[in-house]
Amino acid sequence: MRLILIAAASALALTACTPAADAGKAGDATAAPPPPAAAPGDPVLNNIDLTQDLRAVGTEPFWAVEMTKAGLTFSGPDRPNSTAPNTGPAVHEGEASWTGTTADGKALKVTLTAGPCSDGMSEREYPLKAKVELGDEMFRGCAATVAQLGQPVPGE
Repeated sequence: MRLILIAAASALALTACTPAADAGKAGDATAAPPPPAAAPGDPVLNNIDLTQDLRAVGTEPFWAVEMTKAGLTFSGPDRPNSTAPNTGPAVHEGEASWTGTTADGKALKVTLTAGPCSDGMSEREYPLKAKVELGDEMFRGCAATVAQLGQPVPGE
């Protein structure tokens, strides 16, 4: 039984950031809206203006990182939020990364990679893949601008 659970968890993990086969086809209501245009000189990844509010999300366990001008905030159920200053992304060769130290002294690194991503649970396709390192923990998921997700940033 344990082997079956491990195999199922491994299969879900492998599909967490794979492109959805039919997402984005003409008439598909689940396709993400086009990203907002960046101003000249703004950092851009996969045609996404990285000065916009961004959200990275993942499942198994559920987690999220809000990337706003005010800071980087990691949240998840049954754990306090971890916040670090946002000093802006370092962008190079198809990826962008933010690094900081949380108020409780943990290293926080968010890396976004250009390319379609599926969260493995919904029909939504995201324009970016996400990897988050918080202290000695690592999380993988997907990311988009808050505007693309159509959800307000908590606290706004």
